[in-house]
Amino acid sequence: MNDQVVVVIPAYNEAHTIVEVVRGLKLKGFDRIVVVDDGSSDQTGEFVRQQGVVLISHLVNRGVGGALGTGINAALRFSPKVIVTFDADGQHDPDDVPRLIEPIEKGEADMVNGSRLLNPEGMPWYRQVANRIANLVTYVLFGVWTTDSQSGLRAFSRDAATRLQFMSSGMGANSEILAEIVRNNLRFKEVPVKAIYTSYSLSKGQSLDVGLRTMVKLILVKVRRLGL
Repeated sequence: MNDQVVVVIPAYNEAHTIVEVVRGLKLKGFDRIVVVDDGSSDQTGEFVRQQGVVLISHLVNRGVGGALGTGINAALRFSPKVIVTFDADGQHDPDDVPRLIEPIEKGEADMVNGSRLLNPEGMPWYRQVANRIANLVTYVLFGVWTTDSQSGLRAFSRDAATRLQFMSSGMGANSEILAEIVRNNLRFKEVPVKAIYTSYSLSKGQSLDVGLRTMVKLILVKVRRLGL
């Protein structure tokens, strides 16, 4: 089914890892790849251009949500059966992608979330705590429970992807995507995935300050969704 899958990779200043990430996916047979260079100031776009995949460049940094929106819309033009989102920092294992695709292929789910916390081996304790707090906030605001609301590894059926509408441009989009699953009455499933942590990938994670600002933005999104 790999030729019916498009992988979307949002990337911001990921010249250190992006080539390895793209090549790793290709080695597993995932050749249909869309990379969104989200206004990088390094050589991310230049390196991607040499890999023979689709490259879309934002002139300015729009955040994860903006990059995902651009990438998913571009992927839909290929009329795939499944769209997979995949982080550019090297923390995801390409071997996990088929595990996310399978429930959609079998008609068991419309969206599959790759959860690092179903098997958190190797995840620093402070990351586990931060993720669990984010999970609780997501549940309180949007009414959807997940063990890993901030996972960047997900799979969507084409129909589910066409229904996604999120307001957040930054990291809050991760939680808002889950809210869209509830709003559209889509079938949701989680599968365990491996997280590959390096000093580089850990440096790309959310700081406390970013986490707090993301929480405030999610509250504002909730207010706008309620029309207040």
